[in-house]
Amino acid sequence: MKKILLCLLAIVMLSSCGIMNEVMKKRQSGPQTYTLPLVMNEMPASDIYIDLDYGIRLNVVDKRAQQSVLNRYETNSFNGQRPEMSTYPDVLSFVSESMKKYMETMGFDLNADINTDYLLQVEITEYHLSYLSGMGWMSTVCFDLQVYDENRKLVYPRTTVTGRSSVTASPDNDVASAAKSLNDSYVTALKSIDWDRIAYFLKRADSPSQEKNKQVSGSGDTALEHTVIRWYVDSAPKGADVFWRVVSSTPDVKNTNQSYLGTTPYESTETFDIKGLTFNNSGDVQIEISCEKAGYAVQKKRFNLRQAIEQKEISTKFNLVEE
Repeated sequence: MKKILLCLLAIVMLSSCGIMNEVMKKRQSGPQTYTLPLVMNEMPASDIYIDLDYGIRLNVVDKRAQQSVLNRYETNSFNGQRPEMSTYPDVLSFVSESMKKYMETMGFDLNADINTDYLLQVEITEYHLSYLSGMGWMSTVCFDLQVYDENRKLVYPRTTVTGRSSVTASPDNDVASAAKSLNDSYVTALKSIDWDRIAYFLKRADSPSQEKNKQVSGSGDTALEHTVIRWYVDSAPKGADVFWRVVSSTPDVKNTNQSYLGTTPYESTETFDIKGLTFNNSGDVQIEISCEKAGYAVQKKRFNLRQAIEQKEISTKFNLVEE
């Protein structure tokens, strides 16, 4: 009986030693290392925004507080060590290239003209996944967006978009499920961006009143610069010289010297190229027209630019008086 008990005790001790050896081997082997492939799981409909007047540039920066792609790893499995995870390509490179392709597919013209292109500023604030026991892989992708016009004036204030996804899976050796969760979250974040709103800024308004604060810069990207004004200046007697100049009471628009237009009767259609002019400040700007003819007194008239824009016409007649 005593020999039997000793044999049983020896078996138990050997079994315990075997289990401990397996545990030690797993501890000594260290955590598993995985590389998650970042891919675009879904592309948008093509050529949605192909009729825009302006291009747009994309600038992506990485503002993540946590650079590690694995956020939490909670599992009840016996060998559930926290793995080491990285991505290929790296997050910044992937987002920069894939978002550009995403936008080009929709019809945005990227890098069309540096003088008139708008700027889409994208900040990556979150790009990570977690494993929770009983739930599986859960991931979050988050961006902050801003849009600037060609003068780098903010037109679309900071907006946050977020994509989330979860995939039920076991924690061990399931790289495919982890990658799918992360890639699905990225696509969801892209779909959450208000692309219609961004496209709105890239479409020139039909009238200046629809872009009240957009300044004329000389690049032809405002409704004001595409507003055709009819000029008609006549005099009695005819054959007088006609000059014009800008008279401004707003610091945004400078006064100008006289410029020669022609002789009466003068008729033309012109567009405005007055630097700094907006629809809102046009009420503080006047066009002064002077009429001169040898032997007659010089006459001048001023026209409010807001009224000229709304009426699309500057029309007058000078009855000259002999000196």
